[in-house]
Amino acid sequence: MDVKDFCSAMESEMTSWKAKLYDAMRKIDKLGTAEKEKMLMNIQDLNMLVDDMVNRVEQLRTECPSDWSPIKKDVEQGSIDMRSKYEETMEAIGKASPVSIPG
Repeated sequence: MDVKDFCSAMESEMTSWKAKLYDAMRKIDKLGTAEKEKMLMNIQDLNMLVDDMVNRVEQLRTECPSDWSPIKKDVEQGSIDMRSKYEETMEAIGKASPVSIPG
């Protein structure tokens, strides 16, 4: 896979993650104040991970390094970290909800 294909694929993945974060925020908004405050830290962590990955993808696009494998590894690890934090957040939202929040 060349760098352009990788960047394109990662941009699509980042768009998907941003949509997931938006959905999570909608669910968090339905929680009580105490539960909401707990969840917001997770969302901040997720937003930082997304921003970091977007910046690394942009770095790949603009700098076009001859050896881009270290950045690729960082982006892939960021994706793994983001998935884990997202799952943790969604599980916590489910536990904090007095009734099931659809979606």
